[in-house]
Amino acid sequence: MSYEAMSLDVQQLLTHLGITKCILLGHSMGGKTAMTLALQRPDLVERLISVDISPVTTAPVSEFSAYISAMKTVKIPEGLSRSAARQLADDQLRPVVQLPQLRQFLLTNLVEVEGRYVWRVNLEAISHHLADIMNFPAFHKPYPGPALFLGGSNSPYISSKDYPEIQRLFPRADVKYIEGAGHIVHQDKFEEFITAVLNFLPPP
Repeated sequence: MSYEAMSLDVQQLLTHLGITKCILLGHSMGGKTAMTLALQRPDLVERLISVDISPVTTAPVSEFSAYISAMKTVKIPEGLSRSAARQLADDQLRPVVQLPQLRQFLLTNLVEVEGRYVWRVNLEAISHHLADIMNFPAFHKPYPGPALFLGGSNSPYISSKDYPEIQRLFPRADVKYIEGAGHIVHQDKFEEFITAVLNFLPPP
């Protein structure tokens, strides 16, 4: 579960969909995947939007490791309604994942498969590759297209200390922050997020 592998997944999807050039938007791990693709194959990416993540190593691994462990221990009996299952999972995650918005975000990955509730994401792969996920691959050639780094003002993931590396790899980058948003910018401040994205897109 490396960014190079996930970038290849997106490239194959673009080929499958017959898309030769795209505007690519990714949040957090998806943002790092989008950046990797733009740096590997700039011909495929017309513009790039990275939501609340920089092209640097993300610390600290420990809290993510705790979240994954908590998700793995969630137990939901069969036969519950979706809302009851989500409430039960929420209760079980609460001691470790204190932020309600973050729990809600994690719970979007709880799905029903043949009467059982399971996590849609591959928790084993994530836990085995946490170091890769927290890192960012080394690149020397910058992405020449326009880029937007859209952070939450209450989140630490696009910091002023990251600006030199953003500038090196994405010389045409703008960095903007949405006031009052945490890491899950699009959930915290949906309308402001949409407005910022639309303002970055080329005129139709």
